[in-house]
Amino acid sequence: MFSNLIVKYRRFSLLLACSALLVSCDRILTPGFETSVQDLRGGAYTLDKAHASITWKVDHLGFSTYVGRFNDFDASLDFDPENIEASSLEVIINTASLDVNNDAFAEDLRGDDWFNVAQFPQAIFRTTSFVEAVDEDTFIFEGDLTLLETTAPVQLTVNFNGGGRNFLTRSYTLGFSASTSFQRSAFGLNNLVAFGVGDNIDLEVHVEFMESPE
Repeated sequence: MFSNLIVKYRRFSLLLACSALLVSCDRILTPGFETSVQDLRGGAYTLDKAHASITWKVDHLGFSTYVGRFNDFDASLDFDPENIEASSLEVIINTASLDVNNDAFAEDLRGDDWFNVAQFPQAIFRTTSFVEAVDEDTFIFEGDLTLLETTAPVQLTVNFNGGGRNFLTRSYTLGFSASTSFQRSAFGLNNLVAFGVGDNIDLEVHVEFMESPE
């Protein structure tokens, strides 16, 4: 019995040591990491394309939620933690980069009946005004989305994850997620809406921004 207690004590000690090591490594990998928006650095930021994704979801005839993404896009952020209302975001999406994990169907979606990427190669979102603070880390912005050469207002909910110096890029980095919902028919993208393919699009953004060099 005594030997079993010794074994359990050693295992517990090892667990504590590993936990302490992980905490230490986390501090090394993300020195100065802050989660409070007020403690983040303001300024101009550029997108870290290696750590960014835009996905969209649409109802498929009531059977399932169909998920797609865009693989090629860029974004810029002007961030003011002391005056969030003055912050602004611009996202430019190359719609030909549409990806639905099915090459044949993706090519169909790029065609005239859907995204018509030959004539309208980009979708653009720009914030226009601040709406409200949901909590200390989550904010709603009004913006203009341009798709198929039609511009309409949408609201973007932004949640800041935090910021700190990324040891991989050696750049000060901000991370946040954002989401919005809109009717695709408002932009003329109404193919098969009458037959049960969803009109409502749920868009999710998960990105990291690097502090722009002066």
